[in-house]
Parts: sequence; structure tokens; C-alpha cells
Amino acid sequence: MELTQPETSYADAVRQALREEMRRDPTVVILGEDVGERPHASPRVTSGLQAEFGPERVIDMPVMQSALVGAAVGAALAGLRPVVTLPAADFLAGAFNPIVEVAAKMHWRTAGRLRVPLVIRCAAGGGNHDGSWRSQSPEGWFAHVPGLKIVMPATPYDAKGLLKAAIRDDNPVLFLEHSYLYRRTHEPLPAEEYTLPLGQAEIRREGADLTIITYGAQVYHAAEAAEMLAGEGISAEVLDLRTLAPLDLTALTASVAHTHRALIVHEATLTAGLGAEIAAHLSDRSFSDLRAPILRVAAPDTPYPAAPALEAAYLPDAARIAAAARTLVAYQ
Repeated sequence: MELTQPETSYADAVRQALREEMRRDPTVVILGEDVGERPHASPRVTSGLQAEFGPERVIDMPVMQSALVGAAVGAALAGLRPVVTLPAADFLAGAFNPIVEVAAKMHWRTAGRLRVPLVIRCAAGGGNHDGSWRSQSPEGWFAHVPGLKIVMPATPYDAKGLLKAAIRDDNPVLFLEHSYLYRRTHEPLPAEEYTLPLGQAEIRREGADLTIITYGAQVYHAAEAAEMLAGEGISAEVLDLRTLAPLDLTALTASVAHTHRALIVHEATLTAGLGAEIAAHLSDRSFSDLRAPILRVAAPDTPYPAAPALEAAYLPDAARIAAAARTLVAYQ
């Protein structure tokens, strides 16, 4: 997967969003693991923020995810807009209770009297040879929970605009930043301030023969597969979901109504992954538009491997996506 490197990196776009929102709104605070300024520390997304805003607004917390997120939920209920920073999405398991049982349900439990304007941002996904402790894609766990919004941007432009919108949202948002993209994707960003609405998908490439539905780093693999297929006379549309909860069902059904075939691609394991939910929605809403079965390309139902060769075999890539697309268009 070759990615160009002109201007702002994905990581810098996230940092810009955090800095701009902290300057705009004094109630925005960061609570996280390894977010402080330490001698000889490697560059991080939060680098420089504690030096600018001080340790009272950029708070370096102990490595105890449940207590960290629990404190952030309390801060949100008290009137702040906390942004929790975890090094990897794998660590969300340690904060499952305050996320699922408290943050996601508080607005409903109080009949709308209380809100939890909380963002939990963390690196997700693989491709960096980090093994099962820092490579997983847990979006399927949390998409099952009413009350949570889930975002996973694929580009620096989207990362900045969607994070700013997430921080301003009055609901808890799980913001998954694909770790493979941090310093591998670059693009020029507007000088003026902007936000992007949560819940809206984006067509990355128009096509007529099938729709490839995906998000995160797989957007680039899907685009590469679409380019391969174009050389064979197959026109593939690439739909980047961007927001995983709530899903943009209008964009999904409109694209499938146009192409009549759906291929869903994600890095998470196949069984009970987000692709299954998308397939169910399309079966309910777009059955009469479909000319072929809905196919999924995903990781196998095994723990994430550490060996680079196994990781390469584990993750979906352009070749696997293109092969599934050819199967789809063979249906007449």
C-alpha cells in the first residue's frame, strides 16, 4: 500500500484538532496514559500540549484504564469536556464497565437530564507488527452498545474534522485512530477552521458494478483493489463509512441501489464483526436492489498474530478484496 506524503500527517491532524479545541474551549481537558512531557520520550500525538496548556488540563494518569475512564466520566458530568487518551484500543477492555455501563447509559437513565460529553481516543488496527496487545480492532464490541458513537477516520482531513466534531458532541464518542496511518498518510489541510458531521459516509471512488464498503486503513486497500479491477473492466465504488455508530444507512442503501452488489471489508475478525450488521441492514433495506449475495472480507477468527509473515496473511489486502469483487460481478 503506497501512500503519498505531501503536507499534514494523520497524527499531526489529530494534534491540531486537540490544540484548536483546547484553545477554543477552556472546558476541554485531556486525561490519559503517557500524555505528559517527559525527557527522551518518543514523539506522540499529544506532544507539546502539556507544555502549552499545563498539567491541570493535560493530565498524565496512571496505567489503570477503569479508573482513568471513570474519572473522565465524572469530569464530563461535572461540566468539563474530557478527551481520554489510551495508547491502544486493546486497552479499552480494561475500561469496559465505565464506558458501557455508565457513560453510554447515563443520558437515558436520567431521562435526558445528564449528558456525558466524553471522547475516548486510541490507536486501533494493525499492520505495525505489534501483536495481539496493540493491534486489535474492537469496534464491534462497542457498536452493540446504545448511547455510544464510534468514529474511525481514514484521512488526515477527516481525522481533524471528525475529532473536533466529536469533542463538541454532548454524547460519549469512541474515536479510533488507525495506528498504521499516523505517519504514513499526509495531505494539505485547510487553513480555516472546519468540522465534519458525525454519521455521514463518504464516497472515495465512484463506480457502477459493485460497492466496497469499508473504513480505516482498509479504505486504501479498497482503493488499490478498485484500481486493479478498473484495468479488468470492473467499476468498483468505494464507500468510506467514517462513522461506525450511527451508520449512514442512507449512503449505504443509495450506493447499493446504484451498483447492485455489496462487498464489506474490515480488519476485525469475521464473526459478529461490524460487517455482519451492515449486511443485515442491506438485506432488510436493499434486498430488491441486490443482484448477488453480500460478501465480506475480514480477518480470520483467530487471535492477532505477532510474526510479520502471519500478520500479512491475517489482514485483508487489495488482492483479497479484488478476488472477492470478481466473485461478486460473476453473478448475473
